[in-house]
Amino acid sequence: MLSRCLQLRGFMVIHNNFMRQAILEAQQAAREDEVPVGAILVAQNGTVLAKTHNQTIALSDPTAHAEILAIRSAGQALGNFRLLNTTLYVTIEPCIMCMGALLHARVSRIIYGAKDPKWGAAGSCYNLSANPRLNHTIDVQAGILEKECRELIQAFFREKRAG
Repeated sequence: MLSRCLQLRGFMVIHNNFMRQAILEAQQAAREDEVPVGAILVAQNGTVLAKTHNQTIALSDPTAHAEILAIRSAGQALGNFRLLNTTLYVTIEPCIMCMGALLHARVSRIIYGAKDPKWGAAGSCYNLSANPRLNHTIDVQAGILEKECRELIQAFFREKRAG
């Protein structure tokens, strides 16, 4: 039992570390006046394949969400459109578009911070990650550093409404 507790604690430390990197990316997005979402795509061995944040405004591209940019970057780095045995850490629950791309890329796991009650496609509005009609499913874990992730995006929109 103690061994299992230590193992779980170790996983939480790892998850928190990668999510903190995603939060740094989200903070960079906010500094660039982009919606503050950050993503880190990690290989099974712990190698970071991509670190990105939203860039829809900078790139004039509605598909330039952090998750999509991470997939593109990792695919280029690996020379493969299949991102098997990878984990995506993202500050906010992926939207429908991003979930579709993550499913096509065969990402194994998504770990996200805060739910997105308006656009979330990993359990909030939709649950594409576990749809039995699709030929791939993604393991999803929510709530890693949830408070920090939620506060970051809420502060951004609060400032937008005030300004």
